[in-house]
Amino acid sequence: MADSLQRMTELVAKLNEHSHRYYTEDSPTISDKEYDLLYDELVALEAETGTSLPDSPTHRVGGEILKGFEPHRHLSRLWSLDKAQSAEDLAAWETRVRKLIADYNAKNPEKPLPEPEFVVELKYDGLTLNLTYQDGQLVQASTRGNGVVGEGIRAQVRTIRSIPLTIPFDQGTVEVQGEGIMRLSVLERYNETAAEPLKNARNAAAGALRNLDPRVTASRKLDAFFYNVGYAEGIGFRDHREMMDFLRGSRFPVNPYVRYFRDFSELSSELAQIAERRNSLDYLIDGAVIKIVDFATREALGYTDKFPRWAIAFKFEAEETTTVLESVSWEVGRTGKITPLARVEAVELAGVTVQNCTLNNIGDIERKNLKYGLGTRVFIRRSNDVIPEILGKADESETGQEIVYPTVCPGCGSPLEMRGAHLFCNNRLGCKPQVVARITHFASRDCMDIETFSGKTAEQLYDQLEVRDPADLYGLTLEQLIGLERFGEKKAANLLAALEKSKSRDLAAFLNALGIPNTGKATAKTLADHYGDLDKLMAAEAEELTALPDVGGIVAESIAGYFRDPLMQESIARMRAAGVKAEAERPAAEAADAGHPLYGKTVVLTGTLTKMTRDEAAKRLEALGAKVSGSVSKKTDLVIAGESAGSKLTKARDLGVEVLEDEEELARLLGME
Repeated sequence: MADSLQRMTELVAKLNEHSHRYYTEDSPTISDKEYDLLYDELVALEAETGTSLPDSPTHRVGGEILKGFEPHRHLSRLWSLDKAQSAEDLAAWETRVRKLIADYNAKNPEKPLPEPEFVVELKYDGLTLNLTYQDGQLVQASTRGNGVVGEGIRAQVRTIRSIPLTIPFDQGTVEVQGEGIMRLSVLERYNETAAEPLKNARNAAAGALRNLDPRVTASRKLDAFFYNVGYAEGIGFRDHREMMDFLRGSRFPVNPYVRYFRDFSELSSELAQIAERRNSLDYLIDGAVIKIVDFATREALGYTDKFPRWAIAFKFEAEETTTVLESVSWEVGRTGKITPLARVEAVELAGVTVQNCTLNNIGDIERKNLKYGLGTRVFIRRSNDVIPEILGKADESETGQEIVYPTVCPGCGSPLEMRGAHLFCNNRLGCKPQVVARITHFASRDCMDIETFSGKTAEQLYDQLEVRDPADLYGLTLEQLIGLERFGEKKAANLLAALEKSKSRDLAAFLNALGIPNTGKATAKTLADHYGDLDKLMAAEAEELTALPDVGGIVAESIAGYFRDPLMQESIARMRAAGVKAEAERPAAEAADAGHPLYGKTVVLTGTLTKMTRDEAAKRLEALGAKVSGSVSKKTDLVIAGESAGSKLTKARDLGVEVLEDEEELARLLGME
């Protein structure tokens, strides 16, 4: 047995080394036949001993079908990137960066940030991966999800041969980020024998990684590139070069393309070269990413609500092609607006198959000379991964069949009204598509977040229970629901429970759910934060509303007019009578004890806490009236440092900021003991 295990250890080491040379370095040193002989020997030994080593390549073939994806909370947030699409956008970003650095240096002359250096990397078009290693072992892999929580896909990721199952860093936890991809040459070979050919490499990779059967993932022969260490316990990096050296040294596949610049003006020519080489690559990219190299500068610049200030994604110019405009249908939205949707002859564009295109309104059709465009060849453009738009005819002299504008609503048959360039159906209460869309919007995640609710549910309730208004949802009963097709007692009970839970949604979510014309999520939050009370908002005049940030005259009139509408007033009254609270979130600090030693203090959390997560600690601190900040400055009152605290702890000591490293004392301060 001992001899067999020793031989298995040797075989696993050899096979993994050969796989690394083949898949990551693209320089194999043995033939496929020789590799297969070693692999077959390992399989036989594993069968004989009834065991396998954790990093054995036999784990990569896929296993049993999973029941579902388990959520994984990332140890460090995965951020989105702000986007630039022109040289002007990039220049504006550089100006902002240099100003932030200058401002910082003016306030911190004793330890200024260096002159910025920039790194350029490719922006891959696949599925973001976040891998977690503990003591050198791959213990979890997940999708990006919402940046905070993703879906666990470890079984799927283990099938990617270029991803190491173990790494040399074996005394701590790290999370690394990269992109799962399917090479174009692999896609081509796959489609030669596939019963159902795959349309494009990006969807092939994403679909494989989010498939509950890891054997499907394995059959796609995916690859990956890694570019970031999001969380590292017991190790720090001074700059991007050190981090990339760590990834390479840990045998992660790192793209050979990386360029460093001190002269920002050199970027334009480099980006142009990337765009030119784009079509010669064996994988999809949709741009490049520019980052600041120095990590101390990154920390000083910090983040907005959505993006790091120290990085930006340069998106390539929109890709264009031509195809035939086959038909135009007319869609009814929740506001009654009638929008044309163009159907075109299927064509490949930027890695996806395009069949539907945007035509914004009648004015758009006229302006693009498409009134007599059916059957003609048109230019289409796809930009930023949204539905492509029709730019106009490929040959302006060509005449096709007429696009007939509707005179009555395709949903309810009511006469349509032209307002500016748009057609509208004014039958707000009797037009089924409008009502269904409004109720679906009301129940959506950023609104009342009614779980298990969908557009199909809204349509079924409209047809069978005469639900015509969001307020009607709160009058539904178990007896009514279990009488519906595909509604068992459990599903009905779940929906009623979700409706009950939605009654406690805050004022901002409720305002967003109402679907007030010309307002969205951001405006709804502005209104909730300013007024803090639904009745006060409903009584506000348009002139008063224009004093709020980003609320212009048109938006103000829409809001005031909405709350003056008797039908809307009645609907809101019914919902409130049913128990919908629609109350503003009360800041946690309002209930805090002003005598607590942390009240009013600016606190920074760094490192790993063992008794709670940093998010939990932050919430407890805020409840005590403290302000939790993400960066250390002279204004910081206290830094709470857990295990493996890095540069924030160093900076705190340099500035003479008080540091708390005792978790027992922290627990006492937070009232946990």
